[in-house]
Amino acid sequence: MQYIGLLASNERNALLYTPWRVGMVMPPAGLKGTSAIVQIGSDVTESAPNTFTSQKIDLQLNPLDQEVFVVLAVNLDLGAPDLLPGQNTQTNFSLSSTQRTTVGSLTNSNVIAHKRTQIQDNGITAVLDEHIAGETPAASLDYVYIIATNDFFLNIIGVNNLNAKTGISRVYGYRARASASVYAALVNSELLSA
Repeated sequence: MQYIGLLASNERNALLYTPWRVGMVMPPAGLKGTSAIVQIGSDVTESAPNTFTSQKIDLQLNPLDQEVFVVLAVNLDLGAPDLLPGQNTQTNFSLSSTQRTTVGSLTNSNVIAHKRTQIQDNGITAVLDEHIAGETPAASLDYVYIIATNDFFLNIIGVNNLNAKTGISRVYGYRARASASVYAALVNSELLSA
């Protein structure tokens, strides 16, 4: 499932990080904003428990106009692993700019955001550990990532679960037109990071 919607003015405080007020698009050098801020919601569910699954999300960018998508913020929501006595279970989820064969981590240049939830159970007590670095950093960044190709990917896999897991994302950003040299550099960099 995927939806695209404009960010209403009363929703601007819901962002983890909003560099400008809604409607004010101030792109980095070499880019010219061509849209208002939009939000793209999408999800992916494992095809079977503990099976790597990737979902392509089409941005419908126009390469003839050298159009890119400037990511301002990312929110990830992830289903909890199964609580099984004596088992360590996990759910791993990432959002990447190019297709992957694994979920990856923030050490991979094409991974924009990553989240992992783990339950450790020794048969007597259980501990839930949630790695939340997948959320957008709160630093004063002009943008989080620039997607130069037509799509991005949601990647998920569980470990030792009995049920298939689902990951949900919301990406905030805007469309922009890049100069020829900037567009070529962005596309080349993105494809090399695959």
